[in-house]
Amino acid sequence: MTHSSSRITKAVIPAAGLGTRFLPATKATPKEMLPVVDKPAIQYVVEEAVAAGLSDVLMVTGRNKRPLEDHFDRNYELEEALTRKGDAGRLAKVQESSDLATMHYVRQGNPKGLGHAVLCAAPHVGDQPFAVLLGDDLIDPRDPLLSRMVEIQEREGGSVIALMEVDPKQIHLYGCAAVEPTGDPDVVKVHDLVEKPDTADAPSNYAIIGRYVLDPAVFGILRQTEPGRGGEIQLTDALQQLSVDEKVGGPVHGVVFKGRRYDTGDRGDYLRAIVRLACEREDLGPDFRAWLRSYVSEEM
Repeated sequence: MTHSSSRITKAVIPAAGLGTRFLPATKATPKEMLPVVDKPAIQYVVEEAVAAGLSDVLMVTGRNKRPLEDHFDRNYELEEALTRKGDAGRLAKVQESSDLATMHYVRQGNPKGLGHAVLCAAPHVGDQPFAVLLGDDLIDPRDPLLSRMVEIQEREGGSVIALMEVDPKQIHLYGCAAVEPTGDPDVVKVHDLVEKPDTADAPSNYAIIGRYVLDPAVFGILRQTEPGRGGEIQLTDALQQLSVDEKVGGPVHGVVFKGRRYDTGDRGDYLRAIVRLACEREDLGPDFRAWLRSYVSEEM
């Protein structure tokens, strides 16, 4: 078992996907840059990592993903133009993304799945535990899931995954965990994992959502992991090995999340996420909610 008492500081964000469900919008624009109200989805994810104390962020990118790097870089021409106009509010918003964290980038040359994307981070991460955040899942900052996961990993060692109870009829869309309770009501011990099981074969209705805190032993397993479901190297398959053999990389625990999660992975949930977040904004919410009530009652 590998375990470090040092504070977890590194986060890995896989962002090499093609975003085919959002074509044609993603033909030339990375799906991670699609706006959720007035910020790209990827910025919410980086902000979540930073809020949990993870100031070193590695983004695993691919072709046509240069706008991700540009977004978290300085734009001196734009900043100068806003300064000349005296527009301090917008200037602060522009500078915010470039000041969030120490950003690094590596390309996943051949998109072989999430497990392969995580493996691309091995040289940067080294032998320390680290977090993985998927950009399709936005977690409300009022529900600090990642901070809780980091706390459990630092206490128990091994790896920690985020779980959410879903309708059993939907479990085939997710990785699924077989679990047993612990002394913490929101924490379970994971003893098996299955990637997108048939409903009849699912060991539970606990679905894996896009947050992980991983022991670096996962890299050694991923190097030996053969392509699984969908012909891709699945992170779930590597975690399954960790869950059944604690001597490799420690135990696997799950934090059961019951907070606010915004799924931007498909078009319908993406629109619902925008509506929900816009409704809750102090600057937009009152007028937007009034318009929405009127639209629903009069137009629908």
